[in-house]
Amino acid sequence: MSGLPTHRFNRNELAGSLGDLGTLLPLTIALVLINSVPLATTLLAIGGFYLVTGFYYHLPIPVQPLKVVAAVAIASQLPVETIAASGLILGVILLLLAVTGAIDYVAMIFTRPIVRGIQLGLGMILMIQGVEFIAAPELVLNGHAMAPWLNPLVGLIGAFIVMIFLENRRFPAAILLLVFGLVISLVLVGRPDFSVSGGGLQFIPPDFAHYSSAFFLLVLPQLPLTIGNAIISTRDVAITKFGEEKTERVTLKALLTSMGVTGLITGMIGAMPLCHGAGGLAAHYRFGARTGGSNMLIGGFFVALALLFGDQALQILTMIPKGVLGVLLFFAGLELARLIVDTKEKTQLLLALSVAGVSVATSNMGIGVLVGLGMQGALKAKEYMMPNGADQG
Repeated sequence: MSGLPTHRFNRNELAGSLGDLGTLLPLTIALVLINSVPLATTLLAIGGFYLVTGFYYHLPIPVQPLKVVAAVAIASQLPVETIAASGLILGVILLLLAVTGAIDYVAMIFTRPIVRGIQLGLGMILMIQGVEFIAAPELVLNGHAMAPWLNPLVGLIGAFIVMIFLENRRFPAAILLLVFGLVISLVLVGRPDFSVSGGGLQFIPPDFAHYSSAFFLLVLPQLPLTIGNAIISTRDVAITKFGEEKTERVTLKALLTSMGVTGLITGMIGAMPLCHGAGGLAAHYRFGARTGGSNMLIGGFFVALALLFGDQALQILTMIPKGVLGVLLFFAGLELARLIVDTKEKTQLLLALSVAGVSVATSNMGIGVLVGLGMQGALKAKEYMMPNGADQG
């Protein structure tokens, strides 16, 4: 019989489900405020994707924004139609890689040092972003600066809570951290003014100009990171954390297919493009998630949020202090970065550190991946041209 873990719905799965909010919420809120991405539609997409992945994989396979797409779209203030087009294009590409089996050949160039470099670089970027969130003067997302020491203090107390309760199964750290943050927000910011009002789907058809811009500005920079992190590295982390038997469904083709179908759906309804990701899996695992029940808990929450409150859910999501989100990011990054410890061989370590170093220096994982692949090709060429140590003398 299958070795898939049974879905569990307990406080530890709930705590683990909160682990990736530090990545998910800031990018979602920024895309809503800056690019007019519809919030209710996006929350439905996030929740639905979480529910499906939890049910199928039986593991806390994460749901995340496409980071390069989100970052470029926010920085360039691209219209929602261009963002939707990027989801459609990526969806088609990922499904083609799955259906044709081309991913098996692509995966051959993403060797273990490249994957470990991606994980280390992304982990370090998450840790840096976490510190930046903790150091920010604004207590909440989309809020005004208060006393400049207040949010850092909340972050430091939150980190102290996590360090004390991180391995505590009775009092999960993520739940205590979130409750602490919400209490602080309610006391200092006040209760948000919202009412129950459901949200619905809408269709945002891009035209040719949007597809062209999306391909060159969003899709091309995103592809190396999607293949390296969301597909290959996510599978690697799943096997590392859960073993081969429990990850029998977490295949490269399955991850491509779930992301590809979701890309088509989010593209058609104008929602934020979504993916999997090694950092999200590390975050869910670090805070206690061990089964797909974690995904189903957080997925149900997002669906309910969209159906009950619609776009007014923004006021609820922005109640979580930035310091709390920063703590979640920092510990998620730490969990991911420490996977580098099994890389011992000198050349492999150099390659992994190069990928990570370039990624951190440029704040762009895609560039780090391309540099790493280039270095790997150069090393292979050197071995071919000077076999058997002919370059030593």
